[in-house]
Amino acid sequence: MVPPLSPSMPQGSPSANPPPGFISFCLRFQDQCTSSDNEPSTLQLSADLWGELMAVNKRVNGSLWPVDDERHYGQPEYWTIPTDGYGDCDDYALTKRQQLAKLGLPMKALRVAVVLTGRHNRHAVLTVATDQGDFVLDNETNDILPWNQTGFRWIARQDAKNDWGWISFEMPPANVATATAETSKGTQ
Repeated sequence: MVPPLSPSMPQGSPSANPPPGFISFCLRFQDQCTSSDNEPSTLQLSADLWGELMAVNKRVNGSLWPVDDERHYGQPEYWTIPTDGYGDCDDYALTKRQQLAKLGLPMKALRVAVVLTGRHNRHAVLTVATDQGDFVLDNETNDILPWNQTGFRWIARQDAKNDWGWISFEMPPANVATATAETSKGTQ
């Protein structure tokens, strides 16, 4: 299968505040928040890579059952790589990121992002930066979409130049496409 073309995401501007839960996650999973200086921040998209992305997205989406952090951990935001089969949207994104990194993909190209859904809910997804644009792996669909075809309003994304840094987006609503993907397990 040939992936759709996607424009690259805007550069954004440095953000002073990472999302709640990110710093705590990085303190507990330092290997997931550290990359090498010579690591590429963009992947060359091939049919094999697209297949790996699709397989990981589908596998993780099917292996975790959605539950919010308050009910699961007793606190409002707890980013983790779950071991008990339950998690919320950021846990799906972090699990996908970990599995793709284990396949040899560079962390700098695998960036978690925070968005607003069409229902105005905060949501986390994994973005993959490629030479053919940026794509989104979302726990609400097994389809991998170009970032500008998700219907999301983009808030922030991990910075490829700073492991613990984030960039923020200030995009007018006219630049956001209408949501087209159906949810597979409900809203996080």
